[in-house]
Amino acid sequence: MSTVRDGVLTRGARGAGALVCLLLALLAAGWIIRDLAVAEHPADVGWAWLGETRRPREFTAWATSALDPLLLLGALAAAVAQVRRAVPASVAAGALLSLAAAVALLRIPLVWVLGADWLQGLDSRLTLWARLTVWAQLALAAVLIMIVAAGRRRTGGRAGRHTADGAHGMVGAAGVYGVVRAVPSGIDPGRPGSPYRGPAATAGVLLGAAGLLLAGWEVHWCRQLGWSLYRKGLLGDASVFRALLQPPVHWQGAAFAVLALGAAGAVLRRAPWSRPAALTAAALLLAYGAVALAHAVRTGEFGRLAALSAHARLGVGTAAFVSAAAFTALCAAARPGLPDTARDAEAVRAYGSAPGELRPPHAPPPPSTLPPGW
Repeated sequence: MSTVRDGVLTRGARGAGALVCLLLALLAAGWIIRDLAVAEHPADVGWAWLGETRRPREFTAWATSALDPLLLLGALAAAVAQVRRAVPASVAAGALLSLAAAVALLRIPLVWVLGADWLQGLDSRLTLWARLTVWAQLALAAVLIMIVAAGRRRTGGRAGRHTADGAHGMVGAAGVYGVVRAVPSGIDPGRPGSPYRGPAATAGVLLGAAGLLLAGWEVHWCRQLGWSLYRKGLLGDASVFRALLQPPVHWQGAAFAVLALGAAGAVLRRAPWSRPAALTAAALLLAYGAVALAHAVRTGEFGRLAALSAHARLGVGTAAFVSAAAFTALCAAARPGLPDTARDAEAVRAYGSAPGELRPPHAPPPPSTLPPGW
């Protein structure tokens, strides 16, 4: 592994992270291609992701859900963030951690779901490959966390390097009165890559509201159904099975709430890694709300809201709010973060080669008459 450091992650760590992200993307792409191969029409896969009950061409089951293309795009985006040198190291680390957290939360219940007795009617080779995929994805998520932990370093000593460079650069600058450090003005304080205050507040409040709303629904369903029925939707059951790689419905809602609340807390604190976390949570919430709205439109609920019960109207309203909040938070988190001003702040500036020369506003004036031989 390379020992060249870029502030938080070594170049070798970022390269290894990009490779792991590509492996995650390949696993997701492989199962999407498999579903396209067994579908009567390619559009059937998209309809299945939106909750349609269309069956594959053969006597089998769908493997993917609407989460899999999101994981594919998220893994590719995280890989690109590792190889782009313009992306701050803290943001690159946040992309790896966010992807690892999403994969772990959404794949953990499949460890026992894919081994349940009620799946014995399916092709045993298919379920075996699905279980191997889940274990591989969980292992790769753990590798991403280890890469970030092993590739981190203290950022001390950076100022000394730039100071030395600046001092050496001024050795040959004879005939100047003084050397001062540049003082950047109008820069929002924070570490490179951190979100600005406005976008951070917008994304944090909306993600927090959506996360609390989803958590409230999970509490409601637990009380409404009772633990015995709610447990089936949380840990998996034949009655709630939809696709091999899709987590149980209530586990999925609880995982989205956890990711949204965690991202909201991070982005409100303006942590350097919070923008990737907010992007990940907002994208998942947007898919969740879009699927729920598509179901409401398909069943006709959206066109007859006045005739629905208060409970049903509240469910449609929740889906609409989560979609709108997630889209707005996604746009806010996608805005560029704070630039890296360390080089400008640590740069040195010479002045005073002539008494009337323009000097930096924070520097003392040179003498009216320069010393002999200056």
